[in-house]
Amino acid sequence: MTHIAVLGSTNMDLVAYVAKAPQRGETVTGREFRTLPGGKGANQAVAAARAGADAVSMIGAVGADAFGTQLRTALDHSGVDTDLLRTVDTAATGTAHIVVDDEGGNAIVVIPGANATLTALAPGDEGLITSADTLLLQLEIPVEGVLAAAQAARRHGVRTILTPAPAQPLPPELLAATDLLVPNEHEAATLTGLTDPRSAARSLLSQVPEVVVTLGARGSLYAARGAEPVMVEAPHVTAVDTTGAGDTFVGTLAVALAEGGSVPEALAWASSAAALSVQRPGASASMPYRSEIDTQTNGGAS
Repeated sequence: MTHIAVLGSTNMDLVAYVAKAPQRGETVTGREFRTLPGGKGANQAVAAARAGADAVSMIGAVGADAFGTQLRTALDHSGVDTDLLRTVDTAATGTAHIVVDDEGGNAIVVIPGANATLTALAPGDEGLITSADTLLLQLEIPVEGVLAAAQAARRHGVRTILTPAPAQPLPPELLAATDLLVPNEHEAATLTGLTDPRSAARSLLSQVPEVVVTLGARGSLYAARGAEPVMVEAPHVTAVDTTGAGDTFVGTLAVALAEGGSVPEALAWASSAAALSVQRPGASASMPYRSEIDTQTNGGAS
């Protein structure tokens, strides 16, 4: 049985679609507005559930408001266990304000809201982490909470995958409790000061045993201590909206690795899932199901 636990953010995405994103001081007219479930933690949970994990559990926080109710319902409908998604009376549900342009690029402002209360593990959290095969972590919640969860996973031998986004300096204690670090190329450069992905990956291996640097349309680069780097190309597709593509990749990758797949196969499968997601609008709403990922990976029509 594959059980993925996720500690992270749960946001409502408020998405404006425009031909070209506004510059500072500029006003533009958009063509569409959508309210969609999001948050890096919730996105990765949905991605793992749709990719076929036997169980996915979400640890997080929402406000006692309409957005919180909608997000909990959306996770439930995606097959994610929300027993440890707590409701906070003192803060609103987190939101992400997103502008998506005609080239599929995006700019995002995140308002943490209830996510900011996740500074430590609550009763039941460590027990859930202990029961999982893999723990997924990101940085849209306080780093204190991320560190507590990572150290709990390390105590119990649970594989920890950390997405260092939004990019920020990482405590050595957090890196010491991380098994696999998955930055995109910009985050890898921020963490290391090195713009070449291979050089950045080599540098990060001094702190964590395995690294995957995602490279957008160019695919992904895997590096591990004592092994040659592995580059896996991404399928060539036309992007509509890249929001959530990285989270799709990570959630799907976690399932593939938990099922015992080889690293190249897991990366190819995760790249196929991300390629499918960018062809659809939204974050979690765009995430593909296992049958779609299999078809894409095996060369079928997307």
